[in-house]
Amino acid sequence: MGFLSAAVAAAATAGLERAAEKLPKENREPFERTNHRGEPVTLLEGPVTVLGALAGVAASRGNGKVKAAAVLAGAVSGAVGAYDDLRGTTQAKGFRGHLSALQRGEVTSGAVKILGVGAAGLAAAALLPRKSRGVKAVAGIVADGALIAGTANLANLLDLRPGRALKAVTAVSAPLAVVNGPAAAVVGAAAAAAPSDLGERSMLGDSGANGLGAITGTALAATLPRPLKTLVLAAVVGLNLASEKVSFTKVIADTPVLDKIDQWGRRPR
Repeated sequence: MGFLSAAVAAAATAGLERAAEKLPKENREPFERTNHRGEPVTLLEGPVTVLGALAGVAASRGNGKVKAAAVLAGAVSGAVGAYDDLRGTTQAKGFRGHLSALQRGEVTSGAVKILGVGAAGLAAAALLPRKSRGVKAVAGIVADGALIAGTANLANLLDLRPGRALKAVTAVSAPLAVVNGPAAAVVGAAAAAAPSDLGERSMLGDSGANGLGAITGTALAATLPRPLKTLVLAAVVGLNLASEKVSFTKVIADTPVLDKIDQWGRRPR
């Protein structure tokens, strides 16, 4: 199951990446951005990688409900992420900024993304197979929905340097890839996208990070035993909350082991 999903995702991502490079200039321009070095990059990596991962999920031979949940979470999260990529501004940042704007009656693209990813997480969680019924089932859906949405947002928070978000979703998904098709699809899509991302020619953007993160979260929700899932959810929620006060980039740079991992495969500083 894992090999097939990874292979299909990698092949689809590589093929879509080549097709995106051939798009007319006017179609590529809306996705052009400037990276941390002040150099041009394209955000087309995002939709390309999410579509590649979704192809891998669709090709997997696992549980149909898990596949449907992963497709729903990845597609919706990738779509609202793309909307934020194309329509977003820097006037409001983080949960607090977007929710504060919403309280003032201003619907930012970031708020649309937050609500969309959250709704997708809950809907995907409702599709997952579960043994419990009644109140326990509802509690499980809410917890799984939070895990899916939180993982999607956490991946996006890491997409500030080349390869960082791809390394993170790969590290989380790889141990699950043998038994979970969506996790294997993330690994395959990330591997195909890595050369361009690490080479600073493209970046995931909100679309790619949210989409891959949501599929990763779905794999976690569908695969982990409850005690471990609870610990992972606590860590995901904690890191999301910490991001409102702490710069992950600074923490990584100040931690030698994390900084070394962060630099793997990247251009010299």
